[in-house]
Amino acid sequence: MDIIFNPLVGGLLIGMATVIYLLSLGKVIGISGILSQLLFSKERLLPFLFIAGLIIGGSAYGVLTEQTVAFPETRSPLLLIVSGLLVGYGTRLGSGCTSGHGVCGISRLSPRSLVATLIFMTTAIITVSILS
Repeated sequence: MDIIFNPLVGGLLIGMATVIYLLSLGKVIGISGILSQLLFSKERLLPFLFIAGLIIGGSAYGVLTEQTVAFPETRSPLLLIVSGLLVGYGTRLGSGCTSGHGVCGISRLSPRSLVATLIFMTTAIITVSILS
């Protein structure tokens, strides 16, 4: 039952948060844009609260629930840094991240977001297929 219930509830919460953010602030939610605001904008309180909520919420879920997926083996710090920089570069190149394009863009029927999400997902599927 948890296999169906947890993703369903998670998806509904993400959708609800997206709608609330759009209706209250008039902005499309996207993690890369919010992180950029936190780092480079004069208005930092709301982006800080949002990012802090992501970290606290994810950590609380990890602590309060039984984990059924094994934690991945340790990776090289250099590999993690290079990977993070590549993801950041891809986010800038694609004018947004998977949350912005995949959740908000597709729901607004944005052709650019549809293409971006198809590219994200295809690349992820190919990567997992090669590395598994």
